[in-house]
Amino acid sequence: MLAELLFKWPLIRQLRGDKDAAVSDATRALRPKNENTKIARSICPYCGVGCGQLVFHRDNRVISIEGDPASPISRGALCPKGSASYELVTHPGRATQVRYRAPRSRQWIEMDLASAVDMVADRIWASRERTFDERHMHTTGLAHLGGATLDVEENYLIKKLFTAGLGMVCLSNQARI
Repeated sequence: MLAELLFKWPLIRQLRGDKDAAVSDATRALRPKNENTKIARSICPYCGVGCGQLVFHRDNRVISIEGDPASPISRGALCPKGSASYELVTHPGRATQVRYRAPRSRQWIEMDLASAVDMVADRIWASRERTFDERHMHTTGLAHLGGATLDVEENYLIKKLFTAGLGMVCLSNQARI
């Protein structure tokens, strides 16, 4: 009788080789969060390193983002920023509309993307026209600071556009690859 009671104790059952001895029914019922999901391969957007990510999704919803073990760059690892990239696409406070605040205004207005792009293009061109120095063939009224998520080739093309196309002389970026 005592032996029978002892053999029901989870510690004794584990010592005898029962791997599920201390597992509750609630734990047994748990399923992996990535079960029945599709996987899209992606690149982390936070810096120029280019770590591989696996984006698990189901029904047009991102379930989780993990490091890609097949990535030759990161080999499945993500830094704290890359590990938090799930929040980039799922956070309820994420901006999903173009918003504009006129100079000296306290109100933001929502506008469609095409109108916002046209507004930016018009203002860039107007600044260039207003500040272009014909003698030196450049403008000092515009500058560009590139982000680290762009690689060297992308920054090269941006530099060509902004120097040859717009005459900018103030360009900088954080490309590391």
